[in-house]
Amino acid sequence: MRKVHTRGRPIVANTLSGGMTGRHQTPANPRPVGIKDIAKALGLSNGTVDRALHSRGGINPSTKDRVLNMARKLGYKPNLAARYLKAPRQVRLAVNLPAKIASFFDAVRAGIIEASGPFQAGVDLCFRSHPTLGEEDEALFEEALVDGSKGIIIAPGRPAKLQPWIHKAKEKGIPVVCVATDAPGTDRLTCVSADPFISGGLVGELLSRMASGPGRVAVLTGDLSTFDHSEKVRGFKNSLDSTRSPLVLSAVLESHDDENAAYDQTRKLVLKEGQLKALYVSTANSIGVIRALEELDAECRLAVITTDLFPQIAPFVKSGRILATIHQRPEAQGRLSFEALYNFLVEGKCPAPRIKLNPHLVMRSNLDLFLERMSRAVSGNGLSGVQLL
Repeated sequence: MRKVHTRGRPIVANTLSGGMTGRHQTPANPRPVGIKDIAKALGLSNGTVDRALHSRGGINPSTKDRVLNMARKLGYKPNLAARYLKAPRQVRLAVNLPAKIASFFDAVRAGIIEASGPFQAGVDLCFRSHPTLGEEDEALFEEALVDGSKGIIIAPGRPAKLQPWIHKAKEKGIPVVCVATDAPGTDRLTCVSADPFISGGLVGELLSRMASGPGRVAVLTGDLSTFDHSEKVRGFKNSLDSTRSPLVLSAVLESHDDENAAYDQTRKLVLKEGQLKALYVSTANSIGVIRALEELDAECRLAVITTDLFPQIAPFVKSGRILATIHQRPEAQGRLSFEALYNFLVEGKCPAPRIKLNPHLVMRSNLDLFLERMSRAVSGNGLSGVQLL
């Protein structure tokens, strides 16, 4: 059994059908494609193929392209577990993430667990949770600085508060990776997130193109001191201006990821704003907004675009209540944050200062495709086999 820890209590991944440990059973499929197979198919040496796959230099660009194309064609996947067998000892990583919003941050955790799977003998994951973005995360950061962690993954809701702690981590030689939102101007190693400025821009452009005439639009966000939230609003405003939108931004409301607050704010807004045509919910905290609209806008007069994709909002996308949702790919964010931190610690590879993911636009026409993909990911990422002891 593999163990990761949460607040001193281990999370044990049981061997269940489709669970995490199922990946380590003897596969029924033929052996995986290796470097020798690619070399044989192209008539090249193993060394040439190895240099192309690992960007080691000393290889003609056209030859490298041939190798990479053949690798994709044959379904080659690098043996990451073998690559990291050279790790000298177990690496303890602290993962401090909010409990809210679970639909998003549980998916980030799942991505981290999935990415750590090939290195289970060499990784000790210590998961800690604080209530929500920017609340009670300083104490958890302090714990991570003294518990033997070699690296820390955080979601900094209020970067200014964490800046001195991130600096202390750097002084102790402990790299910090931000996920989902950034702490610009600090000593963090890198940030992994869906590009928030682009996310807001997508929404602004879509609403502007579909607007039939002048009207007002409002944004419901979490907390503007959070970089992710403020950048989405900035991207949204920029898009309205650049497209010469007929829509005028009437309000930006902060719900602090509180569902009841979002419900109350939406009710007041809809009752007050007679010319309101659209709403942009820039956090995953959209259920309260939808509850209010179900009561006050039964005809779906308002165009609504939300953020993220989770089971509770899927029916509203299908019904047309939600025009579209911006999928921030939280599992991919989790995977990339783990890989950036682990590669830095084990191989000394410094990641780019920011690792930006392209946000995906989900509408009724492609919803089922995304739901199917998410279902497959959940059945294979280990969460179905995780239980608290």
